[in-house]
Amino acid sequence: MSSRHLQRGRFSCPGSVYVLTTVTRARRPLFERASNAEIVVECLRDIERAGISHTFAWVVMPDHVHWLLQLRQGTLGACMQRFKSRSSRLIGQAAGSVPRLWQPSYFEHALRSDESLLKQARYIAANPVRAGLVDRLGVYPFAWCRWPMDP
Repeated sequence: MSSRHLQRGRFSCPGSVYVLTTVTRARRPLFERASNAEIVVECLRDIERAGISHTFAWVVMPDHVHWLLQLRQGTLGACMQRFKSRSSRLIGQAAGSVPRLWQPSYFEHALRSDESLLKQARYIAANPVRAGLVDRLGVYPFAWCRWPMDP
């Protein structure tokens, strides 16, 4: 699906909670390299520090990122543009070239009032277990959740 089709009907509302997913170009497993994953984590934290988001959970998988956040200001598009741009630039600087890191666009799901924030956070935190990267919750180094996750 093209990025313009993904943008159809997209609505950003500060104060709303979203699950965002973005994928590396050609699903390359660039974040198997710990230094790349650490850069992505720092970029997520940078957006929180800037007051753009209030993060509830995230996971950096080998070829994609899931992020549960409350949008504090601006639009989802501006938030993701900052995240993708900064992470691409920093990973490129570390590698000595600027790769085309991310697929265009991203997927988002706005949580409805009847959806459980904690349930979504647990789902994100358990992604490395479901993918077979680790055998239990809480041991994957590139996942974070605001609430304790029972192993």
